[in-house]
Amino acid sequence: MTTLEHKRYFDGIIERVEKARLRVSDHHIVKIVAASKYVDAEAIKSLYAIGQRAFGENKIQDLITKSEQLDDLPIEWHFIGTLQKNKINHLLNVRPHLLHSIDSLELAHALNDRLERDGTTLRALVQINSAYEASKSGFLPEEISEKYSQILEECPRLHLQGVMSIGAHVDDPTIIRNSFETTRRIFETLPKATVCSMGMSSDFELAIECGSTMIRLGSILFPK
Repeated sequence: MTTLEHKRYFDGIIERVEKARLRVSDHHIVKIVAASKYVDAEAIKSLYAIGQRAFGENKIQDLITKSEQLDDLPIEWHFIGTLQKNKINHLLNVRPHLLHSIDSLELAHALNDRLERDGTTLRALVQINSAYEASKSGFLPEEISEKYSQILEECPRLHLQGVMSIGAHVDDPTIIRNSFETTRRIFETLPKATVCSMGMSSDFELAIECGSTMIRLGSILFPK
C-alpha cells in the first residue's frame, strides 16, 4: 500500500469515527489510540506520518523497544495491556502518557509506592470487567465505585482519568452494547473522570454510540 493509499484508507476510518461521534453529539470528542502490538516500528512510523499520534502497546518489552526505536518522534505512548507488578519499574522508565489497566488494589498501591519513591505521578484508568467474563481482568461493576474512590484516596500519585473496559466477547450486538452501556453508566458517576476508553477494531462504532471517548484500534489501522 502506497502512502497515498494508506492515507485514503486511514481517512476512511476517521470518517467512520466521525459518523459514530455525531450520532452521539456534535460536541462529543473521541480519541484514537492505535494498538500497535502486532506491527513493527516502521509500521508505526508510517501511520504517524499520515497523522496518528497516540499508540498503545500490550507488552512492556514491546513498549520499551518501540519507544526506543522511535524516540525521535513525539509519540504519545499508552500501555493498554495487563500490568504485572514485577514490570512496574520497566513501565515507569518509559513514562507513558496513560496506563489503561489498573485492575486491582494491589497493583494501584504498588504503583503508588514506586511513584512516591521517584517523586512522580502517572495518569491511569481503572479497568472494569463489565461483561462479567472470566477471561477478562478488572473490577466488577458492583464494586468499581468503591474501589475507584479507594484508589483516589489511598494512591495520590495515580492521577485517575476514568475507566477502561473491553466489550463482551460474543457475536450478539445487544450483549456487547449492554457491556458498553454498563461501563458508561459507571463512568458518569465517578468523580473527575474524563476518559471512557472502550471499543476496538470490531466494535468501535457501537462503543462510540454508547459514549466512549477513547477507542483502541489495532488491526483495522494496519492493513496488510
